[in-house]
Amino acid sequence: MDVRKAVIPAAGYGTRMLPITKAQPKEMVPVVHKPVIQYVVEEAYYSGIKEILIITGKHKRAIEDHFDRSNLPKKDKHIEKLDRILNEVNIYFVRQREQKGLGDAVKYAEAFVDDEPFALLLGDTITIPPCTKEIIKVYERYRTSIIAVEEVPVEKVCLYGIIACKPVENSIYLVEDLVEKPSVDEAPSNLAILGRYILTPEIFDCLKNTKPGKSGEIQLTDAMRILSKKEYMYAYLFKGKRFDIGNKADWLKANIELALNDKELGEEIRTFLKLLGA
Repeated sequence: MDVRKAVIPAAGYGTRMLPITKAQPKEMVPVVHKPVIQYVVEEAYYSGIKEILIITGKHKRAIEDHFDRSNLPKKDKHIEKLDRILNEVNIYFVRQREQKGLGDAVKYAEAFVDDEPFALLLGDTITIPPCTKEIIKVYERYRTSIIAVEEVPVEKVCLYGIIACKPVENSIYLVEDLVEKPSVDEAPSNLAILGRYILTPEIFDCLKNTKPGKSGEIQLTDAMRILSKKEYMYAYLFKGKRFDIGNKADWLKANIELALNDKELGEEIRTFLKLLGA
């Protein structure tokens, strides 16, 4: 079955972005012309997906408001582009009742997924080019769960879910194990899960059997570890760029890099950086 649906968890507190996120969702933090979650929705759309579920939480109403049709008397080209996308996709919302981790949030998508493979895109991560489009192509070859990964410095493995794997072909690995935020000594590799997945619906049974892990939360990595023992699971080494807008340094880097590549703002920002001696 083809991948027709996407799930976007957007229920986290955004504590690494405080005080910016004290009164606004981290997924609504702007990156150049638009909030980060709009980049994520567009990634799903440009990957051929038209059915999207966004999992929100308390104090996240701004996300739903953003994806309403615009009734502004005068629209600029950015609003017009968003409205064109909204005319072609169906976006649904469900609220995670308690903050019990990413794995718990994904549980809320079971009825929406309805026994189909689905794309999972973290709502605070931008990938360029769209990583989801690439892993859908990998899924079409292997017809099983696919995890996008990236190489990270060894000293940063403790910040990510890390995979143990063996190479299959160029950029493709067979997943043998997964570990959530291991120490440097415990990490089986430096290949980190970057927040883009194609998952089979069997993940929901695995989530039901997943006990609280790191930080006392239901970890998606732990559920995928169970899934990897039941079916083949592959990892795709993404060679594009990923920006984790959940931390301030990546957020600032994303704004600078994307602004430099923007037709409207690029020249002015480039001139400004030269004046700063950057």
